[in-house]
Amino acid sequence: MIFHNALDIAEIVRQLLEEGWTIEPEDLAHISPYLTEHINRFGEYSTHELGIQPDAYDPKLGVDFTPLREQDLSATGFGTAA
Repeated sequence: MIFHNALDIAEIVRQLLEEGWTIEPEDLAHISPYLTEHINRFGEYSTHELGIQPDAYDPKLGVDFTPLREQDLSATGFGTAA
């Protein structure tokens, strides 16, 4: 489910970029794919009978993360685990 959420987030970011929005890496650093409100943690999720082959995963977002790499992330709270 987390991977599916990450794919959805990536697709939305790509759509926003195509529409001309500016996506800052700092904004993306605050987004978490670990949302659980819509997940039935103890339910059954069986997808093998669907027979749907997923599209190839494209990891490229087109967002320059260099500013995040260049700053001291521990000073802004991104370098520490919760």
